Amino acid sequence: MQKLQLTTTIDINAPAANVWKGLTDTELVRRYFFGTTVKSDWTKGSPITFTGEWNGKSYEDKGTIIEITPGEYVKYSYWSSMSGTEDKPDNYANVSYRVAENNGITTLEVTQDNIKDEAAKEHSEKSWQAMFGGLKQLLEQQVD
Repeated sequence: MQKLQLTTTIDINAPAANVWKGLTDTELVRRYFFGTTVKSDWTKGSPITFTGEWNGKSYEDKGTIIEITPGEYVKYSYWSSMSGTEDKPDNYANVSYRVAENNGITTLEVTQDNIKDEAAKEHSEKSWQAMFGGLKQLLEQQVD
């Protein structure tokens, strides 16, 4: 069975540089991503980890930076310890963020592949929108 891919976007009333910082700065990520700590040096080939606690259970999600153009685009592999799947290459997704500014509004495009079915796709899209809705709120409050 073929795996699915999703692409979703959110417009943020903030400069692209601020949105990029919101995606890559550990302290900012923690503020909108449910207390998650992201660690990476944001260079190609480097590890990326997401650690925290969800519903009383600790997690460590991980991957590797596959491609990056700082300030514009990053693509990383991703496996979640909460997924119930074995930590092996077939169970990793590729996730990318693309940032593009037009007249002071920045569009953040998120793409994720290796999604098992439509229900999982819908769940992932809602999760991305909720998480980056938090980023949008955080950055737009800073503008005011």
